[in-house]
This record gives sequence, structure tokens and C-alpha cells, in this order.
Amino acid sequence: MPIIHDSEFGKITIRRSARASQIRLSVAPDGNLRASLPSYAPLFLVKRLLSASRDELRQMISRSHNTTTYTSGMLIGKSHTLIIRQTTDNNYKIWRYGQQIVASLPTSRTLKEPEIEKALREVIVSALRIEAKSYLPKRLSFLAKKYGYSYERVRFSHASGRWGSCSTTGTISLNIALMKLPFELIDYVIIHELTHTKHMNHSHDFWALVGHADANYKAHKRALKLENPSV
Repeated sequence: MPIIHDSEFGKITIRRSARASQIRLSVAPDGNLRASLPSYAPLFLVKRLLSASRDELRQMISRSHNTTTYTSGMLIGKSHTLIIRQTTDNNYKIWRYGQQIVASLPTSRTLKEPEIEKALREVIVSALRIEAKSYLPKRLSFLAKKYGYSYERVRFSHASGRWGSCSTTGTISLNIALMKLPFELIDYVIIHELTHTKHMNHSHDFWALVGHADANYKAHKRALKLENPSV
């Protein structure tokens, strides 16, 4: 993929798409910026948008960083609970046991250490994937039948800066990080992707169909922008 470099934000990956109707900047899972733009749009428009949107981009990058403070007893996803235990051992251990994610730590170590945080993230990804595979296909099927949509199959992802996507062949991809969201926002994302099975764009007709299934879609769309699709 083409890459441009900015003096402040570093490398920015360029993605061209026939579906894109405008230039959009987002934060990729690796923390770098990513630009999506129509196939015909010249690159200088990306640089112009960068110059005009620096304050907004700084805020967006700041929100994308994982600032979660993990505490014992907190809910992970919809059905898992984090349990933090102190141990006299020298080594830490993190594992999933039923509906619990257990972190056993020496008193001298914390979950903020990069090595331990990475190990915790791997277990959280496993837990959210289990939840996603249990809940999302059923909800997708229910909403598709309720509003008259059809799709080919569903797949799951987590290494993506997007909540979901729909391919031209009818495959709907859903980010397992959806399990972190309120149920009404999960429904909004599912409805959004189901609507793409009829309109592979964000035209007026597309949003009219989204609004038919989700009367509060504008509020849900705004709320979703404040959430981070990374796990």
C-alpha cells in the first residue's frame, strides 16, 4: 500500500476504495494513521486534510491509546470477570477459567508492565472471541430476518480498526471488540453492515434503510465514534 509521511504523525498508509465517497482518516491498530479515499482522489487532498485537521487528529490518536485501568472484579466483555490475585511466586500467570480471567501476579509487578499487559490482552482476545462467536451470529441472523436482509456468511476479526465490514460477495465481518459495546451499539453496527448487502455505499438510500431499522442511528453513530475498536 502507498505510504506518505507527515512531520508530526509519521507514516500514513493510503487505502483506495471504489466504495469510498470521501477522504477519511482513522487510527490503525498499530497506532499509525490510515487514509481511505476514492480511487480517483489525488494524494494532495490527504495532505490538505491533515493540515486542516491536526487538533482533531491529535484527539483521535489520544482516544485510540489503550488507557484502560484493569481492576479486580471488572467486567470484560459481556460475561467474563477479571480476577487479580497476588502470589508469592516470582512469575506471573494469566489464564481463562470458565467465565473468569485470572491474573496471578507477584506483589512487585503490575498489569501496566508491557509484557504482562500483552499477555492479558491475549487472554482477553480469547474471551471476547468466545463471546462473539456465541452471540453475534445469532443476533445477525435475527436482525437479517426481521428486516429482510440476506448474507452469505459471517467471519470474525480483531486486528482491525473497523467495527465491521461487508464484502461484495455478502460476507459480513464483525470485530470481536463489539462485545465491549452496549447492546444497542452492537445492533447499530450489525444493521449498518446488513444494509451494505443492498447498498455498497453511504448514499441517501443507504442511510434511509439504516434509519428504518434503527430510528436512533444518528445518536448511535456519534456514540460509536467515541469508542475504540481495538481489543
